[in-house]
Amino acid sequence: MTSPPRFSRGGVPHAGEQLMTKWLEDHLPKLMLAPSFVAVLVFVYGFIAWTAWVSLTRSRLLPKYEIEGFIQYERLFASPRWDTALNNLFIFGALFIVIAMALGLLMAILLDQNIRTEGAIRTIYLYPMALSMIVTGTAWKWILNPGLGLEAMVKGWGFEGFSFDWLVDPDMAIYTVVIAALWQSSGFVMALFLAGLRSVDGEIIKAAQVDGIPTWRIYTAIIIPSMAPIFLSAFIVLAHLAIKSFDLVIALTGGGPGFATDLPATYMYAMAFSRGDIGQAASSAMAMMAVVFAIVVPYLYSELRSQKND
Repeated sequence: MTSPPRFSRGGVPHAGEQLMTKWLEDHLPKLMLAPSFVAVLVFVYGFIAWTAWVSLTRSRLLPKYEIEGFIQYERLFASPRWDTALNNLFIFGALFIVIAMALGLLMAILLDQNIRTEGAIRTIYLYPMALSMIVTGTAWKWILNPGLGLEAMVKGWGFEGFSFDWLVDPDMAIYTVVIAALWQSSGFVMALFLAGLRSVDGEIIKAAQVDGIPTWRIYTAIIIPSMAPIFLSAFIVLAHLAIKSFDLVIALTGGGPGFATDLPATYMYAMAFSRGDIGQAASSAMAMMAVVFAIVVPYLYSELRSQKND
């Protein structure tokens, strides 16, 4: 049995117990966060450092640790498959970001008109976000399958000349990934923009209406320019999603036909787990991280600078 705490005369704890209690009060939050901090330090930053190290070696099936310079990066940028992955990332990222932001803004403006069915429409717009990318990719694979989906359905209606075989066309397959990604993410962008529209000072809008300014001019000259930080946040989120896109491509096209829809993430996976080339996987991972840093770091810098100025 544990002995009861010792008290000095008058029922006051001893000085040692008071010091222990004070120490626990000061350090208990740090002790609670320490395991998570150590885990992140080891399993995130530690493995980033390991990947960077391996990318500078001649690692193939098994890792080697003798530094050989940038030979893996030379092989990477000389690879036609990596060129295809970068071109696909540019096409996919540009179309995905621009169209998702345009659709999201239009849907947000529509809902901002206080229509009666706003709740139902908002739910329909946001529903795809409740699904995983794997489910989205699988569903659109069925829809776009020439023998089972949209093409077969339209031909069944009697339009025998109709063709929509983008999924199996190497030149058009990447656009099917864009379609599925837009369906998945446009509702999220809409929610961001709708929150921004609802945060605009109503008195400014009323004053503009009193002055006889048309509604479209109010949006283009007053409301949308005031939402610049939200546009930047949406761009950062969508760019991040585009760069790390993997599961959608795997579920929808598998990177095919051939490697026509390869993206950097699928290239990295193929090198690491299909081709047994750890060095190439590590160098492509570091290239992806460099692209992410090039987008995120300026954003963080601008945010910290604005907070400092405030």
